[in-house]
Amino acid sequence: MNFIGKAYDEIHQGETFGQNLTIESSHITQACGMFGDFNPLHSDAEFCAKSRFGRPILHGPMTSAFMSASIGMYFYGTAVAYLEHNCRFLAPVFVGDTLSVLWTVSETLDKPRSNGGIAVLSGQCKNQRAEIVAEASGKILLINRTAGEHP
Repeated sequence: MNFIGKAYDEIHQGETFGQNLTIESSHITQACGMFGDFNPLHSDAEFCAKSRFGRPILHGPMTSAFMSASIGMYFYGTAVAYLEHNCRFLAPVFVGDTLSVLWTVSETLDKPRSNGGIAVLSGQCKNQRAEIVAEASGKILLINRTAGEHP
């Protein structure tokens, strides 16, 4: 990719970014295999039909991973390390749901010895009905663009 993400010295408190994704059955199937979690709430349509959800649901960690993916892309090539990620799941995600994640830079912490700083982030993930399905927070260490380091 030739994309260059935002650097620490290019962001500001209150800045927002995000992305969208429509969930397909393959997302659930892939999560079962990746995580080794074949709980019937994800993998057995007949079981799910009798559950409170009525149909298979996406694994929470997949929603969390989708949320963190937009961080990786926004800071493409400028991230030193993703330091922290905490996620709370508030509603089920189903096949056909379109998820929209929106992150806000809630704080910036200068780290001169790292020639950059830490972006403290807060995020929400909503479905197409504007229901919040997850909330998250994260911290990422970034370089300054003036550092002369580019991807």
